[in-house]
This record gives sequence, C-alpha cells and structure tokens, in this order.
Amino acid sequence: MEVPLENKRNVAIIAHGGAGKTTLARAILFNSARIPLKPTGDAPFDGDPEEQKRKMTIFPSVCRYRWQGHSVNLIDTPGYSNFVPATRISLRAAGGAVVILSAISGVKVQTEKVWEYADENELPRIVFVNKMDMERAGFLRAIDDMEKVLNSKGVPAQLPIGEAGDFKGVIDLIAMKAFLYRKDSSGGCEEAELPSGLKKEACALREKLVEEIAGVNDALAEKYLNGETIEEKELKKGLREAAITRRFVPVFCGSSYRNIGVNLLMDGINLYLPSPRDKEAAKGIKGKDPASGGEIKRDVSVDSPFSAFVFKTMIDPFTGKLTFLRIFSGKISSGQTVLNSTRGVKEKIDHIYVTEGDKSLEIKEASTGDIVAISKLKDTHTGDTLSSIENPIIFPPLPRTGATLSYAIAPKTGADEDKVSSSMEKLMEEDPTLEFKRDDGTKEFVLSGTGQVHLEVAVERLKRKYGCEVELKTPRVPYRETIRSIASVQGRYKKQSGGRGQYGDVWIELSPLARGSGFEFMDDIAGGAIPRQYIQAVEKGVKEAMKSGVLAGYPVVDIRVRLYDGSFHTVDSSDMAFKIAASIGFKKGVEQAKPVLLEPIMRMEIIAPEENMGDVIGDINSRRGKVLGVEPKRGAYNIRALVPMAEVITYSSDLKGMTRDRGVFTMEFSTYDDVPPYLSQKIIDSAKTGKEEKEDEGK
Repeated sequence: MEVPLENKRNVAIIAHGGAGKTTLARAILFNSARIPLKPTGDAPFDGDPEEQKRKMTIFPSVCRYRWQGHSVNLIDTPGYSNFVPATRISLRAAGGAVVILSAISGVKVQTEKVWEYADENELPRIVFVNKMDMERAGFLRAIDDMEKVLNSKGVPAQLPIGEAGDFKGVIDLIAMKAFLYRKDSSGGCEEAELPSGLKKEACALREKLVEEIAGVNDALAEKYLNGETIEEKELKKGLREAAITRRFVPVFCGSSYRNIGVNLLMDGINLYLPSPRDKEAAKGIKGKDPASGGEIKRDVSVDSPFSAFVFKTMIDPFTGKLTFLRIFSGKISSGQTVLNSTRGVKEKIDHIYVTEGDKSLEIKEASTGDIVAISKLKDTHTGDTLSSIENPIIFPPLPRTGATLSYAIAPKTGADEDKVSSSMEKLMEEDPTLEFKRDDGTKEFVLSGTGQVHLEVAVERLKRKYGCEVELKTPRVPYRETIRSIASVQGRYKKQSGGRGQYGDVWIELSPLARGSGFEFMDDIAGGAIPRQYIQAVEKGVKEAMKSGVLAGYPVVDIRVRLYDGSFHTVDSSDMAFKIAASIGFKKGVEQAKPVLLEPIMRMEIIAPEENMGDVIGDINSRRGKVLGVEPKRGAYNIRALVPMAEVITYSSDLKGMTRDRGVFTMEFSTYDDVPPYLSQKIIDSAKTGKEEKEDEGK
C-alpha cells in the first residue's frame, strides 16, 4: 500500500563504533514486527561474513519498516574509523538522522566525524542516549558532553527512570507521563504515575523544554510570555519545527539491548524528523544541467520528472549486481528505461526491490522518497545520478575521501595476478573509498584505503568473493632521479661481425628542467648529419634509458635532451643502432650531469585535539616535515604540512597512538624534492644490494 509522501521517512542511525547502532536498528525492526526477537546472522544488518567475523558494521544497510501509518527506510551505518567514510556517502540518501550517544562514554572522535557529515548534508537529527542500563550511565552528562564537544544544543524530551541496573523506563516530558517496561526485552510497557523522587526534576526539565519550544515561532512565544498554557499538540508541532530547522536537538534515552524506550524513539522519528517534502520541498532539489552545466531545480513530487541518486552498490559473483538509490522526484516502474545522466548512457529497469526485515520484496514501481534496489544495471556506479531521459539532471558527486594508508599487494600465484585487476574493479564498485593502481615507478600493485582494518577486509573479500589471494606488503617509495647540471656527450654504437653491421652515432646535450616538467626532446640536427628516419629512434632510445637511472635504478625525470650532431653509415645504420647509441649517450650524460635522487613529498591535513597539537607538530618536524599552517577547528586544530612519503607510510597507526584515536588526516601527492645527501647514499646502497640479490637468485 502506497504511503503519502508526508508519512515517509529516510533515517540514518549514526554514532561511533560500539555505541549500539545495529542493536537499535534490530530492536526497531522487532517492534515493527519485521524480525524475531533474537535475529540471526541473516538479519538485514551485519549479515556480511566480514561483519560477523569482526562484530562490527562495515557496510551501510537499508531496511524498510512500517510504524503508526508511516513508512521508514532505516539506514544502519558504520561507526568505526576505517569505515566511517561509507557513512558519509550513505547520508546522501537520508532525510534525517538518529545520533546515538553512549550514556557511558558520551561523545567520541567518530561521533564528531559523523556529526560533521550530518552538518554537511544539513540533516535534522534527534539524539538517543543509549546504554542507560549500564554501570556509570549518565543521561545529563552525555547531553553536556554533546554541547561542549559538538557545540550543539541538546534539549531533553525525556528523563530516564533509574540508571544502570535500576533503569526501568522513561518519562515523556511533553505528555508528563511515565512508561515502565517489562524485563523480557519485548518492548512492552505500561503507563504509570511519575515517580515521586523524579517529579521535581521532571518539572524543571519540562519547563526548560517548553521555554525552548516557545522560542521557535512568534505565536508560541506570545502564549508563553503571557502565561498561557501551550497544549501538548502545539508543543509537539513546535518541537518538530525546532528539529527540522535545527534550532536545537531533541534528546531521547533508553536501552537498545533491553528494548527500553525504543518504541517512543520510533514515535519520535515519525513526529520530529522530516518527510522528503519537509526537508527538500521548500528549496527544491538542486542539481546541474548536463548540457549547459547550469543549476536547475526539481520539485519534490511524484508528478515531477524522475531523478534519483545512487549511494550503494552490491556485487555478488553468483546473483549479480544490486544498485541502491534514493528517489528524489517522480517515479519509476519495471520495464522503464531511464538515463544515467552522469555517464550519458541509458539503463533499463528490470527488477525493483525493497528490504523489509530479513526479506527482499520485489515491487512493480517506486516513487518520491523511496529507497530501492535495482538489479543488473550495467553502467551505473555509486555516486551516479539517474533521471528521466527527457529531463536530465546531475546531482553533486560524492565527496572525495583521501586514502590514508597504502600497501603493495603481491598476488600469490600467476592465476591470482591475472584476476587481481578485474576483481579489484568490482570491489571498488562496492567500496568507493578503496583506491587501486599499478605504480609505474616501482612496478607494484598498490592498494590504498582508510586504515589497516579497511585493507585487511578488502583482501579477505577479494579471496572469498573472487578466489583471488594476495599478500599485503609495505609499498616501496617511488623515488625518482634527475640531474643538476648540463652535459654534452657522444653515444656511439658500432658492431661488425661479418655481413651487414650496426652503426649509430649521436651527440646529445642533457640539461635539467623545472620540477614537475617531465621530459623534453629537441631535434637540432642540421645539414643531414643524421637522416630524418632515425630521429624518432634516438628519442625512443632516450625514453627507454630514462626508465632506469644511474644512481639506484629509479626513473629519470625533469630533463631536456637536445640532439645536435652525429653521423651515420649508408649501409650499417638502422633504427636499432641509433636507439642503442642514444641509450649509451644518455647514461653517460646523466653520470656527468651531477645526478641526484628525488623523493615524493605529500601534502597532509591533520586534525588533532587541542591537547595533542604540540605533540603532532613536533612529530611532523621529526619526520623532516614542514608545517604550512595551523587553524583552530571546534576544539581541535587543522594542521597543514608537507612531509616526505618515506616518513609517513605508517602514519595512520602513529597518529592514533599520539591522539588516542581522536586524530584524523588526509594525504595526497604534492611534488618531488631532493633527498638529503645523508639519506640518499643509504637508498642507493639498498637499491644496489637488492639488485645483486635478484641477480644471484637468477643464476
């Protein structure tokens, strides 16, 4: 049965790892009669083998439930640091969020991160203070922590009845009613009188709540200042307006594990988080016209042209590909052809699915506000926009997630080497935060991600899903070589062994170019000293020689080679002879032109807590880094720096240790610079040793 747009909700559950997101999601599905009380590993959340093995959410999961006439798509998101970037992507499909705060630990670093992602998407949210049944639980302490660290006002809409082992229910501060729960985790509760010991505190908190709600609009403010009673219906409407406009955040409480307060939170999702119409209708859905590049808007309506955003991809080697999308306008039906406006290709909609509990249900059509999965779309990937063919639109692309840790991956067998590239392409379709490339300088496959666990999971999935086994190894630093002065040399190749011989003779000048210029070849031959047909062979010989420098065998860069003279033999000269002559001359010239070793320099942005800023800056200096700037950022500092790659290959784990897992960073290549002489010789000696060992193995 189709639900009106105003009764649809798309809600993400976000928090730090271990806060109880998946437990809450399962309790919600149980209360809505979608799964049994004790869900198995086949339940809709954390069903992947890697998730079950590590007991953590790795991939966002979507499940629909019905509650009090509303249809809610619930998105369970990762909270551990290695997988939080996937949360950022999935929030593009959400209209609101439930943020879980632990009643024990309050706000953690990943809470700050997902809160920033919610701000980035302008998501209205409500807070659920979880684990009220645990020792040392503190409801108001968690709210205070939220206001100090997240710099956001939280206003209690409930009050817990008891704490730790005595926690047994909640007080609804709007209705001023107490709800006492059964001990069987069934979620059943009974309405009761307010406990006498909590009446005074409940009245004080309710007064604060009413005062905050009264400030939402002029009509409520006037009633409040005149001492008139604001009715319960008006309070709920005002609280809804406050949440949607993000004036303040309503705070609920409970225990997801014991299913206490979860049903009231579900009521709160319906009451206080927005429908697609509430959140987006006022300003429309903004996108880009694929033809002109100009901004266009799309009304949030079933009658508008179809548009949707792809936020998740799943690939199964046996059942194929599932593409998850959030429909922002219009509708689609089975058999319809739509446009992938990001890539300019048409796609046919064959099968449409929704997940309800532990079952995938096929439906014939879906409309505005729905989150659905489409099977077997050929050319559509995470981050793409689908739209009607007649009215194309492109939504903003996914935010770039910089990889912070890289490993070389070595296929175990020749068969694995044949499969690794195609298998990694499929993994990256499912997980856009992975990066994979072959480094031309080191000849290694390099896998990059957000941390050690992220890469380990990728390797495990590579083996389980595609039968491709690889080993993780510390990647080699892609050093380069260049020259510091000008040199003019002759390269001559002559070979006579009976019959036709080989003869090539070139004079070339080598000179350094500015950093990052690459390679430049100049043909200054005059008077036919070398016939035109051999000039290209000379350039090829130089380029091949550049692949292995004279110091440590690394590629040579930022160099100009000028061919200005030479000689030839009418019978013995050939392309091959001139190619070899050029290579000989180039090697000789580099040796005479003061060769130096270059190292890659990385541009880093590090966000560190205020109390760790000094340690982080000192550590950067010890790594031969250069601090470019330091800027305050909400209880932390953003440190910008340039640091040699060789010094930060294992920086991810080092920063965690320095900041107690509160520091985060991004890193990207900036430029190449000279290796200091005291390090250069060590690198050269190490390269020569490695070369000799390989030669010995080959004998």
